[in-house]
Amino acid sequence: MQLNAEQVRDALPWPSLIEALTDVFSRDDVCSPVRHHHFIDVPGEPQATLLLMPAWIDGEYLGVKQVNVFPGNNTRNLPGLSSHYLLSCGKTGQPLGMFEGNELTARRTAAASALASRYLSREDSSSLLMVGAGRMGRRLIPAHMSVRPISRVQVWDRNEAASVALVEELNALDIPAEVCKGDRLQQAAGEADIISCATLATAPVIQGDWLKPGVHLDLVGSFTPSMREADNRAMQRCDVFVDTRAGALSETGDLIIPISEGALSAEDIVAQLAELCRGQHAGRAALEDPADAMTLFKSVGDSREDLAAAILAYRNHR
Repeated sequence: MQLNAEQVRDALPWPSLIEALTDVFSRDDVCSPVRHHHFIDVPGEPQATLLLMPAWIDGEYLGVKQVNVFPGNNTRNLPGLSSHYLLSCGKTGQPLGMFEGNELTARRTAAASALASRYLSREDSSSLLMVGAGRMGRRLIPAHMSVRPISRVQVWDRNEAASVALVEELNALDIPAEVCKGDRLQQAAGEADIISCATLATAPVIQGDWLKPGVHLDLVGSFTPSMREADNRAMQRCDVFVDTRAGALSETGDLIIPISEGALSAEDIVAQLAELCRGQHAGRAALEDPADAMTLFKSVGDSREDLAAAILAYRNHR
């Protein structure tokens, strides 16, 4: 079985994918080693990177995602990043399916944010501010809408044309969306029940002093120690949750920078996604003031998410 991006999308509807992630994070028999980074020399061109993300469930399934980052491809009019996922049988080792990796990654990432929102945002959350109008923004909006009664979506991007294009796409799908003008970001952030960020920012886009009581802040974009989307004040005002402590503390500037500056400590992380899914922490309901508590979820990605998505795609398409 080999699925392209469109087939992967169709095989991973949001409700089923969110439940698959709930299941995989609830289990204690899923092996997910840290991702492997290898640098590849390309003669006469920028250095490339190979990333490998394996995960397996003994006797059931095993899989690995391969991500190739080749910066020199822009001179060839080719994407700089390509990826695929190989799922195999956990009993025989025989390959079961190969899945286009970019769509699988984007959907499982958005589903993880929606899963976290189910525990952390207010149940009556009706307004969403999407910061970033790229690939992830297009998936985060419907993912969040699948778990909360969102009736108003605002889209902000540094490139306003990108916001306009995404809003037009959403309106064509009967999703009530509008462009947030560049100078209205602070106002929009102060009004939103849920703020989801998926940017490549290296300086904070969201300021903690903008946030209203009861807000849920979803940070997706930062995946290196030099990238961040929220300032120290946001990290201090919010109850902080992560997909995995190990990944968040080693990979994202959203945590590494405030910790290095003394504004936050690793102990301030309230819980990780597995603890929410296993009922070890009840999320917003367990906070001191559930109605007005400010929650923050920071994800960096985990190979269990890829494995769960690949298994679901395989089962839905065979």
